Amino acid sequence: MKLRNSHAITIGLAGLMGSSVTALSAADLEFYFPVGVNAPAVATIQELTDEWASMNPQHTVKAVYAGNYEETTTKALTAANAGQPPQVAVLLSIDLFTLIEEDVILPISDLAKSDADKEWIAGFYPGFMKDAQFEGKTYAIPFQRSTPVFYYNKDAFREAGLDPETPPATWDEMIEVGKKLIVKDDNGNVTRWGTRIPTLGLGGAWLFGGLVVSKGDVLTTETGTEARINTPATVASLEFLLELAEQGVMAPGGITWGDTPKAFLEGQTASMWTSTGNLAFVEENAEFDWGVGFLPGGDGPGAPIGGGNFYIFQETTDEEREAAMDFIRFMTSPKSAAKWSIATGYVAPRPDAWETPEMKAYAERLPQALVALDQLAYAEREFATFQRAKVTQFLVDAIESVVTGNADAATALAEAQEGADKVLRDYQ
Repeated sequence: MKLRNSHAITIGLAGLMGSSVTALSAADLEFYFPVGVNAPAVATIQELTDEWASMNPQHTVKAVYAGNYEETTTKALTAANAGQPPQVAVLLSIDLFTLIEEDVILPISDLAKSDADKEWIAGFYPGFMKDAQFEGKTYAIPFQRSTPVFYYNKDAFREAGLDPETPPATWDEMIEVGKKLIVKDDNGNVTRWGTRIPTLGLGGAWLFGGLVVSKGDVLTTETGTEARINTPATVASLEFLLELAEQGVMAPGGITWGDTPKAFLEGQTASMWTSTGNLAFVEENAEFDWGVGFLPGGDGPGAPIGGGNFYIFQETTDEEREAAMDFIRFMTSPKSAAKWSIATGYVAPRPDAWETPEMKAYAERLPQALVALDQLAYAEREFATFQRAKVTQFLVDAIESVVTGNADAATALAEAQEGADKVLRDYQ
């Protein structure tokens, strides 16, 4: 999932005073972090990084905000191939296969030697570990994880005579409800659409995965060697996107990821599909009553898992790895994870974070935050293979060609499957 509206800030933190809670040898850490959702991410990460640094004054920490996910991964790989990688980075969970193939990261399970470390790794939600592990080893630690959810304008539901506490649960209901939510001006022009599902770029491919999961299938398997682009589930999913436009529920043509929250807040659409990482942004800016529900499904609930994980890079010293592990443990601790989730809307990746007083108060104040957590039981890994950028582009191109009226679903998906198979043949 490619996220927009990213920042690029470099902050150096060194020599901060405080008492260390651990006895770590001195190390210099460079921490790459992507910023992309509409949330106060930079300030919160800086606060958390400052807090860890003050507890460990023997270390220096340079937090590098390197753009969105794709830009951050590119910069991390460039630095690693030049022999100067960051010690620790938050990168896309689906970049696992790329990072393994490039041979630049360490299995974190190899560094977690104590019983306490092993217990810590076992404490994350299993759903978020699906794309953190490969061939029996844990390579990454979940941090800013998410699923997309269905945001809807409760005031618009009331206006249309719909129950504001009952969002649509199925594709059929989504069309039925969506038709009632459409508003037109005196000239017959639509001023408010029933829904908005981004269909362009990586964001469109991410959400498409949720449609496919709800039809009982997955786009890729855990091996990283198989793309399932041309299946009955993918054809049905792409035809559903077309039906939304044909029924007048959603604007025809391609829909962008970055403009969607703005369209929702400005009343141009009564509902939208987007990341739970936009919860804080919507809460802060919505001037209407709003709710969140599961993504409406084809044959049942379904969603893709997204977001980023912590990775530790290979060309690091023992001292740096020890410090990096301590840093990751701190950032995913119940208190830190709660602070990060409340500030952004990302799903806290461990059950113990949800047991903190802060998270309990947050969930009571904003029950919408619990929807993505509940939906996790029906979520599957995001589209990810070896040669991910090349393979995913086949899917992106197929979706875009169909929603813009340049191809039919069956033909576009068959061609995309053929292209993906050629790329992955050497890995099978």
